[in-house]
Amino acid sequence: MKHRWHLMELEDQAWFPHMVRQGMMDVLRFLITALGIYKPIVPLLLKALRQTNQSKIIDLCAGAGGGILQIWEELEKQSGQPINITVTDKFPNVEAYQFLQAQSKGAITYAEEEVDATAVPVALIGFRTVFSAFHHFRPEMAQKILQDAVRQNQGIGVFEGASKKWHELLLVWLVFPWVILLITPFIRPFTWSRLFFTYLVPLIPLGVVWDGTVSILRMYTPEHLHAMVQKLDAPHYTWQIGRAKHWSGTGVLYLIGYPS
Repeated sequence: MKHRWHLMELEDQAWFPHMVRQGMMDVLRFLITALGIYKPIVPLLLKALRQTNQSKIIDLCAGAGGGILQIWEELEKQSGQPINITVTDKFPNVEAYQFLQAQSKGAITYAEEEVDATAVPVALIGFRTVFSAFHHFRPEMAQKILQDAVRQNQGIGVFEGASKKWHELLLVWLVFPWVILLITPFIRPFTWSRLFFTYLVPLIPLGVVWDGTVSILRMYTPEHLHAMVQKLDAPHYTWQIGRAKHWSGTGVLYLIGYPS
């Protein structure tokens, strides 16, 4: 699938109910963690942290935190040193972030205020990451996210937990709805609204299927990412772009850049 179609994602819309958006993000966080989607990129991220002498990550466009708790655990395990992460988003999911902070014993903190990934506040210093969210941005905005990291001389890693293959659409359509119905009672922190919008008024499963479909169609290919990097004024940066193999057979798309 070489082309990119920028269709409408529900969670991007300001009018979309916040409770439903939060529920959808919680589902994705649970699935990403349960499947260990981002485990294959941990060695790549750890190498980039070492190259930049960083132990602090600023996670942009965090949603409900995705697999960030598992990534933090793996980074600490593989590095043998403390790693601190600050999660940020345009629509902060504070309840989910408080849960992550408690689970990590304070190693994962969060910004309560809105954070624009194209103009990150200078006070947020650290290696930047974008998990499962780069496809939300049109090319010119995606370029600005990379350019802002370069402008502030910060490392950045962009990761998408799919490989933009047609069979992934079949999984979203045929498997995801049933999986969501099965896992929802086990998602923490528990909320009654998540049960309501899953079983009585199924906006969460419908939203996940719609946005999951659009996400795959919106996703950038390695060729797209190479073209973006070539447009950056960053001769002093080292860039790595590719796909990391996941145990399920799919690939995790990644772009990593840092000052040489």
